[in-house]
Amino acid sequence: MISEKEVKSVLNRNKVRDTWFLDDYTFNPYLGCSFNCLFCYIRGSKYGEHMERKLKVKSNAIEILEKQVAVRAKRGDYGYVVLSSATDPYLQIERKMELTRKALKIFLKYKFPVHIITRSDLIVRDLHILSEIDKVAILPTEYEKSVGRGVIVTFSFTSVSDAVSKIFEPGATLPTNRLLAMEKVVKNGFLTGVSMMPMLPFISDTESSLHEMLKMFRNTNIDYVLPSTLSLYGSHAADSKTLVLQAVRKEYPQLIKRYEHYFEKGQGLPQFYKDAFALKMEALLSDYGTRKSIEKSIG
Repeated sequence: MISEKEVKSVLNRNKVRDTWFLDDYTFNPYLGCSFNCLFCYIRGSKYGEHMERKLKVKSNAIEILEKQVAVRAKRGDYGYVVLSSATDPYLQIERKMELTRKALKIFLKYKFPVHIITRSDLIVRDLHILSEIDKVAILPTEYEKSVGRGVIVTFSFTSVSDAVSKIFEPGATLPTNRLLAMEKVVKNGFLTGVSMMPMLPFISDTESSLHEMLKMFRNTNIDYVLPSTLSLYGSHAADSKTLVLQAVRKEYPQLIKRYEHYFEKGQGLPQFYKDAFALKMEALLSDYGTRKSIEKSIG
């Protein structure tokens, strides 16, 4: 039986827009996530270790969303809506519930631009709706030239290896299928990019792994890449630090001492590591002719 919850609000207005994701608003149709990524930043929260078991459908989400979007549209308060910030908009349950699909129809009706961020291939089901949004959406003035599109699609990858994915994101669509979906999205003319987040130290951020990923992405003709390092939180059984270290200890025992050392004092990797990663990605993205921003340079 699907667990349901009524909510009072579903369209969240961000006080500060993230310049990477352009999130004026966020919309999350589900509570929890069945993709069960070990590194997910919400782990350690009320969703707990078995996020799929705590998964809930916001039963009145579409009714509340239309009311909120209508008010914003009447005020002319347009901006990009990110789907989603705390879960994936295309979980397995979306095939049955279609909350994301229904929400997209509302954004189309009121001409709101959207940014889809996903680890799923189910997005191809809704390309015809997204195509209509792309044509009619009213953009924030500052993005009319630098972005110029009503739909942004970002596929998230931590690795392009199905084997690695099965360990660290066991419920997500396999990278092989994600890549096929991304290729179809690109061929349909959408502004499309990749969130390389998070990169796993010594597993997916090695020189050979990064070259493999960037070659695949370039061959798909994506528009941008957003790379970032790993952050881990907490010390309880349900927390991302605990779960990732357990996985590394089991699957990559030769790396566990490095991971424990790097994360012993905090949630992020040491600054020297992050600086080195940033420099490496800067050089690689330049070599592969890929920009590191959704926005294109104007001038």
